[in-house]
Amino acid sequence: MITVVEYDPAWPDRFEALRTEYARALHLAGVPVVSIEHVGSTSVPGLAAKPVIDCDIVVAEPDVEAAANVLVGLGFSPLGELGIPQRWAFKEPARLTGTNTYVIVEGSLSLRNHLGVRDILRADPELRERYAEVKRRVGATAANREDYGRGKNAMVQAILAAAGLTEAERASIDGNQVPSQDEVPR
Repeated sequence: MITVVEYDPAWPDRFEALRTEYARALHLAGVPVVSIEHVGSTSVPGLAAKPVIDCDIVVAEPDVEAAANVLVGLGFSPLGELGIPQRWAFKEPARLTGTNTYVIVEGSLSLRNHLGVRDILRADPELRERYAEVKRRVGATAANREDYGRGKNAMVQAILAAAGLTEAERASIDGNQVPSQDEVPR
């Protein structure tokens, strides 16, 4: 079973604390940042979600390594792209349990995926509620993250289409070879 809870109005504040910490550390290290984005279901007011704050640190491609080094300095462990091009994942330190932080390349399909899903779900209450129902239903029966992802896939593809991603872009996202939870240290 995957825990899916109703929207918590404290989630934006939790993200803001992360954004502030990351922005300060990146600034002190001289790493240029395009933006720091709250993404994932916790970024959508009213949407049921796994209670995990997802954060994208958006940088130009030449700045990926420097941004990653800053996160390592904050106690994160690098996990690599994990099958999603131009998006690097990190294992959070214990003090930030319940967060996912990524360094992601400005303009990449991975970023457009994250922002497109967030923005269309913020703008479309009917689509948001349909997605919430799928998340609740699938979360209640999924044995693991992989089952949860597979169970939501058709709905996610519909959301990406509504967000304006092309059929080829959606196929590319769908074809990402993400490792199983057993293959990723957590």
